[in-house]
Amino acid sequence: QVQLVESGGGLVQAGGSQRLACVASGRSLGTYAMGWFRQVPGKEREFVAAINWSGRRSDYSDSVKGRFTISRDNAENTVTLQMNSLKPADTAVYYCAARPGPVGIFAPVFTKENMYDYWGQGTQIAVSS
Repeated sequence: QVQLVESGGGLVQAGGSQRLACVASGRSLGTYAMGWFRQVPGKEREFVAAINWSGRRSDYSDSVKGRFTISRDNAENTVTLQMNSLKPADTAVYYCAARPGPVGIFAPVFTKENMYDYWGQGTQIAVSS
């Protein structure tokens, strides 16, 4: 079993930056693909960013591309989401997700919620205008 715990949420002014972290316990994340999703009340959870097991491949939703950066430190069992130029529309609960593999040079990233097996409890980001 993998337990994921997010941190770094809070209140941020529009245009500001925030860094979210997802720390895993129970198993090494070294062969896991990881993702960040977000959800606002009354809406579906939506994809934000994803990274493959090695960190060499990543993908972003159009709404955050160029502003957010996902990275990972497998030695520290941590995945981070650096969020810059925040907008009020980024206000949401942010969730970290993990799934085992695949590994390999061309290992993909996963942008669909149902492709992930493990989820954190979420951390709230509120962006004020």
